[in-house]
Amino acid sequence: MEISLNGESRRFASPISIAVLVDQLGYAGKRIAVERNGEIVPRSRHAETLLDNGDRLEIVVAVGGG
Repeated sequence: MEISLNGESRRFASPISIAVLVDQLGYAGKRIAVERNGEIVPRSRHAETLLDNGDRLEIVVAVGGG
């Protein structure tokens, strides 16, 4: 399975959920926004949303500062 993540191609042996991907990337517990194929995926749906071959994902991490 191949997806585009923030403009870069990523391959996975089998379908995974957005929650698993977020965890693998080290973003678990951080303030992030996930867009899949042009639509925002609410955090409450990350665990149940499986990625499909060809999906385009954008993950944005919120950064605080002052």
